Amino acid sequence: MLPHLDRRQFLFASGAALGAASHRLSLADEAPRRPRVAAIFTLFRFRTHAFNILENFFRPYLFNGQLVDPGVDVVSMYADQLPEGEMARDVSKQFNVPLYSSIADALTLGTGRLAVDAVLAIVEQGEYPTNDRGVVMYPRKEFFDQAMCVMRQSKRFVPYFNDKHLSYRWDWSREMYDVARCHGMPLMAGSSVPLAQRTPAISLPEHVKLEEAVAVHGGGFESYDFHALEVLQSFVEARRGGESGIAAVEFLEGESLKRALHAGRWSRDLAIAAMQAELDRGSQPRGLSKVERPTPPDTEPSHAIVLTYCDGLKATVLKIGASANRWNLACRTKSDRKIYATSLFNGPWGNRNLFKALSHSIQHFFRTGIAPYPVERTLQVSGILDAAMWSKELHGCPINTSNLAWGYAPRDFSAFRETGASWKVLSSETVEDKVFEPGDEDLLPKR
Repeated sequence: MLPHLDRRQFLFASGAALGAASHRLSLADEAPRRPRVAAIFTLFRFRTHAFNILENFFRPYLFNGQLVDPGVDVVSMYADQLPEGEMARDVSKQFNVPLYSSIADALTLGTGRLAVDAVLAIVEQGEYPTNDRGVVMYPRKEFFDQAMCVMRQSKRFVPYFNDKHLSYRWDWSREMYDVARCHGMPLMAGSSVPLAQRTPAISLPEHVKLEEAVAVHGGGFESYDFHALEVLQSFVEARRGGESGIAAVEFLEGESLKRALHAGRWSRDLAIAAMQAELDRGSQPRGLSKVERPTPPDTEPSHAIVLTYCDGLKATVLKIGASANRWNLACRTKSDRKIYATSLFNGPWGNRNLFKALSHSIQHFFRTGIAPYPVERTLQVSGILDAAMWSKELHGCPINTSNLAWGYAPRDFSAFRETGASWKVLSSETVEDKVFEPGDEDLLPKR
């Protein structure tokens, strides 16, 4: 690993990387050839991340109500696991895209040298071991290392997208980031949820001072905690001064959670506001089904991740209920103590629809070398999540996160968020396809 950077060095390095990316953008403008993409993934089945992302890479798809051409071409694939019922082999034949037996061959097209312009790494789902903390050890870094080996040998470094967090280990996450920066390789990662439609469509005032924030999800331990942390960061990183870093992380459940509830470790009015936004959305067209609508607002969590920021901001992620479609946030400003609350709507087909906006962002990244939002967000969330899992193992003991005490500048990514216009075309009445048939052309009215 490279030496740890202090805040000033970190921001300087980030700015240098952005400047290099801007230079690549000007070159891309001069040569608008469609980037060739190697798609490397763990498992391809219905509704896996590989299915949900790649269905937006072969034919035009909906984004904000408009039909969008991917602007890139998938030219090779690699599947780490090929169990019964997988779809990678059929998709390979369907679209005449070679399915290689190694990551190196997928990146070189069997030539021995890098032969693609971008790498799409989707390391999620599949049968992999768990560690002592109950975290699935997905081989994200192993995929990254194999891709970097090809790029080093070829002396050419192309944009690399890493689905979700960088790694389940902080040291590996930081190493991936440092290695990419060292070689000038554009790196993008993260969650699809921050790109979802906000209902109501709130935007925080520019340079706002925040006092506290609460994010809510209703999904699984660790895997959905990651998404909720990214939702949280996608809002609070835009506060005055940008992101300041994380001083401490706690994972609370059982007795420690009960004590925190009684002690008022987070504001109940923010939790209520976050859940109320979901209730309000559920009463509108294309909102939650009646089965999923919580009445009255439930604010009793089954676990919590409590964050203390270096600038004094308080924030908490709460797991409430059991709905994979629950993504809510509320925050309070410091000056007038105004509460902003929203529920992020994933779409009529649930979380599958989130990947249209994410695919749009990835394709922009592959064409320009510039990520719509900073990869530092996901680097920091990867570290927060790792610390939270250590805190869980230590029964709620606070984890000092001096390794996360650095900041980064936010980026306006509003142009890459879904506004809800797509759900006027792909509505709750649209029958969900369960076969891999990319393209949304048939959803548009005939002219």
